[in-house]
Formats: sequence, structure tokens, C-alpha cells
Amino acid sequence: MLRDERYRITVKLYRITVKLKVNGEEKMVDIRTADTLLYVLREKLGLTGAKPGCLNGDCGACTVGINQRPMKSCLMLAAEAEEKEIMTIEGLKSSPMQKAFIEHFAFQCGYCTSGFIMNAHLLSKRHPSGSDDIIKEWLASNICRCTGYKEIEDAVKSVLHFSERE
Repeated sequence: MLRDERYRITVKLYRITVKLKVNGEEKMVDIRTADTLLYVLREKLGLTGAKPGCLNGDCGACTVGINQRPMKSCLMLAAEAEEKEIMTIEGLKSSPMQKAFIEHFAFQCGYCTSGFIMNAHLLSKRHPSGSDDIIKEWLASNICRCTGYKEIEDAVKSVLHFSERE
């Protein structure tokens, strides 16, 4: 309990233990109820692939997969992720999307890359033959300040079009 005599208020520091399933492994983590998933992934579990960009859901650098859907981890409380499948960039392990980003030079500084790859990877799972409009819609939730989006779109299309040929 934290007491601030200047204002005569008492604030309880709530802590809980949650079981998170991250990249296929169960982890028991002691957190504050106010901790974001981004904070817990980075600071408690050492998974630094999701990046703190804007911290308000605009940039997408912190995108992870929650039950096979993209989620900006800066907007989700870690406690809300209990009982859900969490996938981070560290869990992809050389996915076709990662290889496509390298082959198409779809990054420059790399800060936003993990968020883009997570979003694009999940797009490829949900819409394996997605149209140009679907690709643009999905990529609109991520921002890159260093490069144009053409290389990123080309990388995504190469994976989706490869899926169509199989």
C-alpha cells in the first residue's frame, strides 16, 4: 500500500500472477494489473521484438498475434492476454514472410519491421490469397517513417501469390 500524506489518499498497488502462453510456451508472470502486454513481453519476458513506438496504438511497431489476430500490445493489458495464444516475432522462426521482407529489401532502420512482419504474417494466415485492397487495408495499421511501402507490399504479395501457386 502506498500512502501520500500530502493529499491524504491511499493507493493500493495491485499485483497478480498470470499464466501467459507466449510462442507456444506457458509462462507464469507476476505483474501489476495496469501493466500493458508490451511492457510484460519486453521487461518481464525479455522478448524485445515488439517495439515501443507511439505507445498509443497508432504506429503498429508493437504488433503481436493474439489468437491469430494482430493486436497492438501497447493497447492491451497483460491480464487480458491470459488464456490467449500470444505470438511474437521471436516465435516466427524464419517464416516465409520474414524471408520475403529480406528478399524485397522491405525495411531500412528496422524499428517498425517486426510489427509489419507480424501483421503481414497474420494476414497471410487469414487471407492467403488476399487482394491488393486487403493487403493495403491490413498494412494501413502500421507506419514506417524510413521507407516507402512498395517494397513491403511486394514482400507481402510474394508470399500470398506463392500460396496461390501451391
